[in-house]
Amino acid sequence: MSQQSKYSRTPDRSRRVVIAGAGMAGVQTAVALREQGWRGTITLLGAEPHPPYDRPPLSKAVLLGKADGSAFDVDFASLGIDLELGRRVTGLAADAHEVLTDTGPVPYDRLVLATGAEAVTLPGSEGVPGVHVLRTLDDAERLRPVLAAQQRVVVVGAGWIGAEFATAAREAGCAVTVVEAADRPLAGALPEEVAAHMARWYADAGATLRTGTRVAAVKEGAVVLADGTTLPADAVVIGIGSRCATDWLAGSGVELCEDRSVRADERLRTSVPDVYAVGDCASFPSARYGRRLLVHHWDNALQGPRTVATNLTRCEAEGAVYDPVPYFWSEQFGRFVQCAGYSPVADELIWRGDPESAAWTALWLREGALVALLAVGRPRDLAQGRKLIERGALLDRARAADASVPLKSAALPGLQ
Repeated sequence: MSQQSKYSRTPDRSRRVVIAGAGMAGVQTAVALREQGWRGTITLLGAEPHPPYDRPPLSKAVLLGKADGSAFDVDFASLGIDLELGRRVTGLAADAHEVLTDTGPVPYDRLVLATGAEAVTLPGSEGVPGVHVLRTLDDAERLRPVLAAQQRVVVVGAGWIGAEFATAAREAGCAVTVVEAADRPLAGALPEEVAAHMARWYADAGATLRTGTRVAAVKEGAVVLADGTTLPADAVVIGIGSRCATDWLAGSGVELCEDRSVRADERLRTSVPDVYAVGDCASFPSARYGRRLLVHHWDNALQGPRTVATNLTRCEAEGAVYDPVPYFWSEQFGRFVQCAGYSPVADELIWRGDPESAAWTALWLREGALVALLAVGRPRDLAQGRKLIERGALLDRARAADASVPLKSAALPGLQ
């Protein structure tokens, strides 16, 4: 995230933006505000002591010891951004326009909530030696010696993070067993007909995948399954998902959804005046898909801040609506997986290529229009398909299913 332009104006201290959270969404919001001309003060509050960093490398280069960190390439001082690290937000006094922190209140004129998400833990595993999650830089640093020592690892959860960690652990030479309560990997993220084809990737990489298997207990040195089986483990990694880090907003007046996300509107405003929300902690209404979306992926934390910055720096009539095509990627077991759109609204699935091969794409259509796709080893399909989703393109099904035909050439002519 290289920042070329320098902020040299004298700040207008009568207008104060405070950003709660110094992850991707918080940092990008601060940078976007300067890029879009905000001359007021910007204070960025980060709970961790580390300079703000990118998270994707944690499950890859940082975990394997190929990099010491992934700090953002941002000169906060030259941009006039006050970075306050090791300062945890604890509450919000909206009437007083103050963010409460563990070191005292911080006044604001506009507030951006960007506290992200936190790893879900397995009940009963807290405090057990050798049990880990992978969410922060400190988590990755604690896991590096486990991989370096090529220990026996049990991963609980075969979602995106479980698959990525298992990939890194196998690359390091660890013996890896992945335990998943559902009958397939990625059960919460992909339909059965697609996720089922990804199960064999584990065996191909030398990892053991046990689906339909629940954990009864996690002990030091072992994982006990519901059927009584005990799996020896030098380390246990819990990868069963994440939840919005919004508990600190209790009693603040900020409306939360059932999933604990901040209920933002189409402009990423919250129910409290002068307070916005962005990134992993916020859900937003999507006119494109006709439902509220909660997107825990890097691209959402990159795109949302631009909308927030626009709405903070311009008048109401010039404000921006946030309705992106969700996008994410994952590197697992030697495969580059990319996904765009939102498949639950689809009524039809089309395959491009053989899902048992090294490269293939799944296309999801709604009333003939492309609404989502997942591409394995086919980045051109992703790039072209994302543009087709954005414009609501109708597809010629026969051409779309022909992997030798560029996906963009499968779009039907006409008004779309």
